[in-house]
Amino acid sequence: MKVEEIVELIGETSSSLPEDVLKALRTALRRERGDASAAVVLRTILENCALARTRKVPLCQDTGTLTFYVDERLRRRVTPLKLKKAVALATAHGFLRKNTIDSLTGRSYDDNVCEGAPVIHYTAATASAPLVTLVMKGGGSENMSRQYSLPDVSLGAGRDLAGVRACVLDAVQKIQGYGCAPGVLGVCVGGDRATGYEVAKEQLLRSLDEKPTPFEARLLKEANRLGIGPMGLGGKTTLLGVKVAARSRVPASFFVTIAYMCWALRRKTVVC
Repeated sequence: MKVEEIVELIGETSSSLPEDVLKALRTALRRERGDASAAVVLRTILENCALARTRKVPLCQDTGTLTFYVDERLRRRVTPLKLKKAVALATAHGFLRKNTIDSLTGRSYDDNVCEGAPVIHYTAATASAPLVTLVMKGGGSENMSRQYSLPDVSLGAGRDLAGVRACVLDAVQKIQGYGCAPGVLGVCVGGDRATGYEVAKEQLLRSLDEKPTPFEARLLKEANRLGIGPMGLGGKTTLLGVKVAARSRVPASFFVTIAYMCWALRRKTVVC
């Protein structure tokens, strides 16, 4: 994979939502009354997406944290150095905002390249052809992600699926519109604190067209019944999807980790 091809991947991810997300937004719009605030917000989002794709410009001013998931068979062809060169070029081309800050000094890394940026994961092969996937996650949605430790007395939540449900609905209630709803939840039940967030974020790679499990469908239905709606202005769609995974845990711990993604679920996969 050439540097120029990675730059193209970044530009397309920044400017175009995947079709499953657009389909979910259109479905949400059809559920709202035409003159309702929710409908106005959803129409504006879809118009913004169409303009961004046509003009090849970022569809959100927060181009977010870039996370690459690279098939392990590509370690020699898609190296960290090549990915960082591509990010720097994509920034120079205007596909990315200058969006990376040194946490200790406050200095801006104007090319979006430094230790730990972009984030790069080499993953086990899951397809016949090796894949590279890019996810761009904005800071507003990242701020709304959270982790619970069960049992949670304040929620009356025990170490069972009812407790997990209580955590997820509490998170949605607290997020309100701050994370640019409607959003998508990636949930990890179990694991340790670090892998919980990692696995929860990985669920955001799953298509919204994928048939939900009964538990996922219940969480989505109940979250949308809260009436928070697009941008927190009320409406029938607070979430576009809920994706849940589980990992083993030690007896002393039971974490429920929630990765929140805003409507701008920017992800794209290419075959190498």
